Amino acid sequence: MRDETKDVVQEISAKLVKQLRDKTDAGIMECKNALKECSGNIDKAIEYLRQKGLNKAAKKADRIAAEGVIAMKVSDDFTRATLVEVNSETDFVAKNEAFQELVTNVVNIGFDHNLSDTKQLMELHINNTTFEEYLKQKIATIGENIVIRRIITITCTPNQIINGYLHHNKKIGAIVVLESKDSNNRNKLQELVKYLSMQVASMKPKVISYKELDSEFVTKERVAIIAELEKENEELARLGKPLHRIPEYVSRLELNDSVLKNTEEELKEKLKKEGKPEKIWDKILPGQLERFIQDNTILDQRLTLLGQFYTLDDKKSVEQVINAKAKELKDTINIVSFKNFELGEGIEKKADDFATEVAAQMK
Repeated sequence: MRDETKDVVQEISAKLVKQLRDKTDAGIMECKNALKECSGNIDKAIEYLRQKGLNKAAKKADRIAAEGVIAMKVSDDFTRATLVEVNSETDFVAKNEAFQELVTNVVNIGFDHNLSDTKQLMELHINNTTFEEYLKQKIATIGENIVIRRIITITCTPNQIINGYLHHNKKIGAIVVLESKDSNNRNKLQELVKYLSMQVASMKPKVISYKELDSEFVTKERVAIIAELEKENEELARLGKPLHRIPEYVSRLELNDSVLKNTEEELKEKLKKEGKPEKIWDKILPGQLERFIQDNTILDQRLTLLGQFYTLDDKKSVEQVINAKAKELKDTINIVSFKNFELGEGIEKKADDFATEVAAQMK
């Protein structure tokens, strides 16, 4: 009688062993024995190795991945953009060709399928397998844990335009969406929206406008900011340097019509005392009011995109730059949304004790 088990064992080729090794990163003999035990069934062999503690690819998933890259793709017509963060354990592996191929596939699939959810990504197919399985194979081949940490894709409406900025080190990336009332002006905003993406990447605003800030939060931050400036003034005074102005307010949220009107009256009274002719007040007051607003919106300058000083012209706020562009085009322009990815943001990196690690490997 023919021994079918013996035939299966004989059919376990080097190719089959390699396939299992690529998926698990286990040793050659470990893979061969697992396939023998499971009659050549790769899926059962993977589970067999996992139960034996020999599936190294699975073990890698427990290791912290805080390095890697940010990647971005923007459509040629500036109507869609995808931003992704793919993490590895070391910066060295982030330069690996296999890792870079993985990143390219992630951003392309995310772009093509309009993805903003990594779970959806894992369910899609690539090279006749699920992306989740493809990722496991890459982990086994590359030799480090790899995590598709986050992905976002934004598709514009007809009056919107999107562009982005990816820093040369691929550790910071940002995308911004602008909207114009006149769709004919959309293509005239390509450069501005790219510069605004650079602004977001470098200055890291949290919200678009002060209108998104909570009044209770602003009140708490005002106390902290004033204390911070007063403390810095102690050191500046010691060094004989100009002191910070201590603001009464820290956000436009606090500068209601009453506050601005009272301030204007105070400035007029000051001009009167200085003997400035009333006929020239209208030329002086706008600049003084603007300075008052700047001095009393420190929180907005730190946290809001519109309130920040423009990186390409720090004498203007982002809001002033956008308004100037709108005036030039005789249009209305608004920031719809923005997104900023910074590599490893919020990930608590493991501090490895090299001596302990070496000693563990020697056991």
